[in-house]
Amino acid sequence: MRAHAIPILMILSILFVFTARAENAAKPQGEPVLDPPTLHSLGVYWIVQGDDNRNAKIDCHYRKMGEKDWKAGPPLFRVEKGGQNGFGKEKNESQLKALTDAWIFAGSMLLLEPDTAYEIQLMLSDPDGGAAEKVLQARTNAEPVAPKDAPQHHVVPGSGGGSGTASDPYKGLAEAEKNAKPGDVFLLHAGVYEGPFEVRKSGEPGKPIVWRGAGDGEAVLDGKQPKDKLTGSLIEATGVHDVWFEKLSLRNTYNLVKAHDAARIVVRRCQLSGMICGVFAVGPKTAQFFIADNVMEGVMPWPTTHEQWGALPESRAIWLAGGGHEACYNRITHCKDGMDTQESPHSVAVDFHHNDVSEMFDDGCEMDGSERNTRCWMNRFTNVFQGVSIQPVFGGPVYVFRNALYNVQVEPFKMHNAPSGGIFYHNTIVKNGAPLLMQTPEKVRNCVYRNNLFLGTEGRALHFDSPMENCDYDYDGFGGFSGDVFMKWNNVKYLSPEEIKTKSPIYKHLVLVDPKSAFANGVQPPADNQKVYELSLNDLRLKDGCAAIDAGEVLPGFNDGFAGKAPDLGAYELGEPVPHYGPRAEK
Repeated sequence: MRAHAIPILMILSILFVFTARAENAAKPQGEPVLDPPTLHSLGVYWIVQGDDNRNAKIDCHYRKMGEKDWKAGPPLFRVEKGGQNGFGKEKNESQLKALTDAWIFAGSMLLLEPDTAYEIQLMLSDPDGGAAEKVLQARTNAEPVAPKDAPQHHVVPGSGGGSGTASDPYKGLAEAEKNAKPGDVFLLHAGVYEGPFEVRKSGEPGKPIVWRGAGDGEAVLDGKQPKDKLTGSLIEATGVHDVWFEKLSLRNTYNLVKAHDAARIVVRRCQLSGMICGVFAVGPKTAQFFIADNVMEGVMPWPTTHEQWGALPESRAIWLAGGGHEACYNRITHCKDGMDTQESPHSVAVDFHHNDVSEMFDDGCEMDGSERNTRCWMNRFTNVFQGVSIQPVFGGPVYVFRNALYNVQVEPFKMHNAPSGGIFYHNTIVKNGAPLLMQTPEKVRNCVYRNNLFLGTEGRALHFDSPMENCDYDYDGFGGFSGDVFMKWNNVKYLSPEEIKTKSPIYKHLVLVDPKSAFANGVQPPADNQKVYELSLNDLRLKDGCAAIDAGEVLPGFNDGFAGKAPDLGAYELGEPVPHYGPRAEK
C-alpha cells in the first residue's frame, strides 16, 4: 500500500491542478453582442465562462472604418455575477437573467462622432488560458431628419373638415390624423389646439409622421387644466412608432406626451410647461426615443419642505424605459427628477447628455433601473436635492462622467437600494456641507470612482454609512471639510488624508483642493443650500495653479488628449471651454 501511495497522491495532485486551471481559464460563450447605438456611444457585451480567479480581462480598441490606427478605449467592465438581476429588494427582468454562473463583460466606446462607421476590437486575455479576439462593425446614429421631399399638409385649430392644402387646411388635429400616412408632415399653424390628442397612426422607419409648428406663430396644444388639478395626458401615443413632434407648445396636463410601448418617437424644439411629467414612456416595447432641444418646465416647487416632499407626485421631465434612447440639449426645471430611466423593462444603451437641469426637488438625473451601457455625461445640474441617482442599477456598467453639479443639497450621487456597477469619472461637485456623503444602510457593490472633484463647506470629507464591497475609489479631490474625522468607510473612521493613504483600502492618491481658489471665475461653495443660485455660477472651470490640475489618472476613452502632465480632476480640463448645455440654436 505504501509503495502505491506516492504515485496516487501525485496523480490526484496533477488532476487537481488541471481541474483548477480548467475552472480558471476563460471560455467565451458565443459572440460578443452590440447594444443599440446612440449619437456618440457604442455599447457591447461578451459572456465568458470559467475565470474563477477573476484575472481575465477584455481590452478594447476602436477606429473609424477605413482608418489604419486603433485608439484605446475603456476595457470592458466585469459585471458582478447575478448583478443583472439585482441584489436588493428591487429586481430586474433581464434578458440575461439565466446567466448566474458566467461573467458578463460589458462596456461602451464613448465620445464618438455621430453617423460614423466604426470597428471595435475586443481582445480577451487570461494568464490561465482562453485568449480570443473579435472585431465588430457598428455605426453611431445620426440625428433624425425628415426627408426633404416629404409631403406637407396644413392644419389650423378647428373641429373637422378641410383637405390639408394651404388654402383649405385640415381643421383640427383629429381631422388631420384621420388622413395621416407614413411620410406625411403636418404643419400646425398658429393657434390653440385643445387636448387631448390621441395618436393612432404610425409612420415607418425613414418615413415618420411629423407634427410640426408651421412657424407663423405659436402652435399650442393645451389641456387647459389648473396647475393644482392636473390629470390625464395631452398627447396619447401609446403603441405607435415613427411619430415626431416638433416646434410645438404643450401645456397644462399631468402627462404632456405619454407614449408607452412606442418606438422611434421624436420630441424636438418644443416648449413643455404646466406638467407633472413631460415625456413618459414605459413598457417592454419602448425603444429609440430622441428628445432634444426642448424647454421643459414643471410645476414642482424648489426648495421644498419635508412635508411637501412626502406629498408631491412622481414628477419627471423625461421618464423612459427600454433602450436606444437619446435625451440631449434640453433645458429642464421644476420637476422632481430631471431625467429618469426605468427598470420595467431594463434600460440598456441610453444617453443623457448636454442637458441643463435646475430646481429639482429630488434628483437631477436618475439612472435607476439601468442594466448596462447607460450614460449620464456632460450635463449641468444646479439647485438639486440630490445629484445623480443609481438606486439601484443592475450590474452595469452605468457611466456618470464629466457632469458639473452646483448646490446639491445632500448626496452628490445617490447609491441606495444595493446598486452594482456604477462608474463615476471626472465629475465636479460644489455644495454646502459635507463634500461627499452617502446615507443608506444597504450595501454598495462593484462601483468605481476616478478623477472627481468634491468641494463642500464643513463636515467629514467622505462619509459612507453603507457597507462597500469590491468598490475601487481613487484619484479624487476633496476640499471644504471640518472636524476630527476625515473619512468613514466600512464603519472605520480615518482621521486624516495621510492615514487614509497608509491604512485604508482606497484613495492612495487622494488630493486636497482649496475651494476658495479652485475656479477661474472665483465661485465659492454655496453658503445657503435653500437659495436659488443662477446658472451662471455653475461655471466650474479650474483656476491655473489649482491642486486639481494634473492630479488625475489616465483613463482611455475618457480623458484622451489632456494637455498637462496628467489629466485634471473634475469635469473640465484647464483652459477647456464649457460645453453647450440646453437647447442649441437652430441651423
